[in-house]
Amino acid sequence: MAQPIYKVFLGKFTEAWHRLSKAEQDSLSAQLEAALVKVGGKRPILCDSSWASEQWQGFGVEEFPSIEAVQEHTKILNDLNWFRYFNSLTTLGTEYKEA
Repeated sequence: MAQPIYKVFLGKFTEAWHRLSKAEQDSLSAQLEAALVKVGGKRPILCDSSWASEQWQGFGVEEFPSIEAVQEHTKILNDLNWFRYFNSLTTLGTEYKEA
């Protein structure tokens, strides 16, 4: 039985992001949200950790219906050149339920 795939990420914006105009940042952010919706994903939480971490500005969790959805989402992010604007550390997993 298929189960949701969770992606945890810690991230920070790059200098290239800060060089974008506010309109360009807003446009790219909208495309990111559309990409998540397109593959059936959700982001239950997005957190600001800039006040508590020198390395990471924020972190979040994304939920995907399948590994194929994760792969399609990553392809879209690559097509948007997202990783030029955002450095991150991610890991994937499935929900752990004690027997």
